[in-house]
Amino acid sequence: MYLSTDLTALAIIPGLLLIGYVYGKDKVEKEPLSLIIKLVFFGILSCFAASILEAATAKVLPVYPEGSLKYALQTSFCLAAFWEEIVKYLALRIGSWRSSHFNYRFDGIVYGVSAAVGFAVYENIMYVSLYGFQTAVVRAFTAVPLHAFCGAFMGVFYAHSKQQAILGNRSGCIRNTILSLVVPMMIHGIYDTLAFLRTPESTTMLMVFVVILYIAAIRMIKVNSLADHRAGFYPRPRNIDIDIDRY
Repeated sequence: MYLSTDLTALAIIPGLLLIGYVYGKDKVEKEPLSLIIKLVFFGILSCFAASILEAATAKVLPVYPEGSLKYALQTSFCLAAFWEEIVKYLALRIGSWRSSHFNYRFDGIVYGVSAAVGFAVYENIMYVSLYGFQTAVVRAFTAVPLHAFCGAFMGVFYAHSKQQAILGNRSGCIRNTILSLVVPMMIHGIYDTLAFLRTPESTTMLMVFVVILYIAAIRMIKVNSLADHRAGFYPRPRNIDIDIDRY
């Protein structure tokens, strides 16, 4: 299907608006746009990686009838949520971990949303090119925010992991790294499971879940934005030189 200019804009704009919203909440020190663009680009690349990994994994998993609970759970948690959140985390980590601009906890949320939106926008373009206007509208309020909000939750734990690395707390760094993967995987997996079941009941539950996710994510972003001025990583003791690449 040919993707018109209007459909392309509809596929891209929701993601850009979400980045703009989170970027506007970064009150203490704005992140350079070049870094945001880099993370969006890395997120796009991660979408390619996810498609390859999901296809390879699907070949070794049992085959269940579409619409069944087993199919929904396996496709959601073992394929989509698992691999997509891993590759988004790698895009986030590679693109920002060593950046000198990464010095406040809210920065992790900005970076996480940027990488996730890169993934979501490219995925959205693919879906919209296949299924058209109605899909673009639905995904603008569901799938795209899902990825962005998963990126926000990933980012807050990711920022905690870097802060713990700077402080020399290896166990804290590892714990928050695990949470930065597991929390968005669970959110993503629940969303996809309800979507794949395709029953009236699951559709209703999906809509309720999306509303709860909106409320929880926006509240989390606002709380961390308000606390940003006192959530810096530095200064640290001058006699301590932590190599964060060890973590």
